Amino acid sequence: MTQRTTPPFRADHVGSLLRTGPLKTARAAHERGEISNEALTVIEDQEIEKVIRRQEAIGLKAVTDGEFRRAFWNYDFLGALPGVEAYLGERRIKFQGPNPKPMMLRVVDRLGSFAGHPMIAHFEFVKTRARAIPKMTIPSPSSLHFRYGREAVPHSIYPDMDEFYHDLGETYRKAIRAFYDAGCRYLQLDEVNFAYLCDPKLREHVSRRGDDPDQLPHIYARLINAAISDIPRDMTICMHLCRGNFQSTFVASGGYEPVADILFNAINVRGYFMEYDTERAGGFEPLRFVPGGKTVVLGLVTSKTGVLESKDLLMRRIEKAANFVDIDQLCLSPQCGFASTEEGNLLTEDEQWAKLRRVVEVAEEVWG
Repeated sequence: MTQRTTPPFRADHVGSLLRTGPLKTARAAHERGEISNEALTVIEDQEIEKVIRRQEAIGLKAVTDGEFRRAFWNYDFLGALPGVEAYLGERRIKFQGPNPKPMMLRVVDRLGSFAGHPMIAHFEFVKTRARAIPKMTIPSPSSLHFRYGREAVPHSIYPDMDEFYHDLGETYRKAIRAFYDAGCRYLQLDEVNFAYLCDPKLREHVSRRGDDPDQLPHIYARLINAAISDIPRDMTICMHLCRGNFQSTFVASGGYEPVADILFNAINVRGYFMEYDTERAGGFEPLRFVPGGKTVVLGLVTSKTGVLESKDLLMRRIEKAANFVDIDQLCLSPQCGFASTEEGNLLTEDEQWAKLRRVVEVAEEVWG
């Protein structure tokens, strides 16, 4: 077993981090109209530089901006794509507890074009300041469809849903290539919907609105493959799978078995960040579908509480996973980000950093 020189790394993380005190204060002041966009950017820059140094100091080989410039993991990216609009509406899929502000998305014009995106500059900021590998995270293209179905895609714009999927794939293909051209070599697609389709209640939900839960994984697999079809060999694309993450609550339950074969064998990504911190994610048996040459990053450390997992527990769980996939194809991370939205999960910054240090420590002991 060896350490890895290319991503995903033995000790890795999903991306988002708890917003710091100065950043929260500045964003609240900006929302009240008390400081300008430029003044907010100055604070964001300062806090992101600090968080980059902190990630590097604990030994992470890939670093992010903590998603410090975002309010939501998904809406900030998708809402800035041409032909897409973010608006306030009624959530169709709800968390098991408090729910975020009811942001929604809808298509307002034909997709397929791409003329730049503010998050390319966000990535470039990290790239110019990081000594470690700069990692970029964006929502999977399926996120524009799964939560809303046909409601988000007017018949007047797309009478044929196949045209919608084609054009959405084209938009993403151009966007991902733009990140590559900006220097990004490690990009993660946050793909929660495959995990949601493992929950019987959510499968029933999409059936009631007229979608086939058995066909959606195939549709989304083709969509994702189209989105990443233009990347050179030196760019690593990974997927992150999650069952919901807002203020330490969740949406879905159910093991990966219903989607495992398609997930691992029909989608052309190199690695998978997989939620495995609770029994809601099921057992490791679906990992038997992982082919050679692909990597699974086991999300065994929870980002939802501050309780620190023991080294012994983590190493025993890695050993169990290795019964189904070669241990050299495994890595370790938290199961999700610490702040999928700017509110963040219910733990302290010190607890967050202790968990990331524990990931690094265990990875060094297991893989050397």
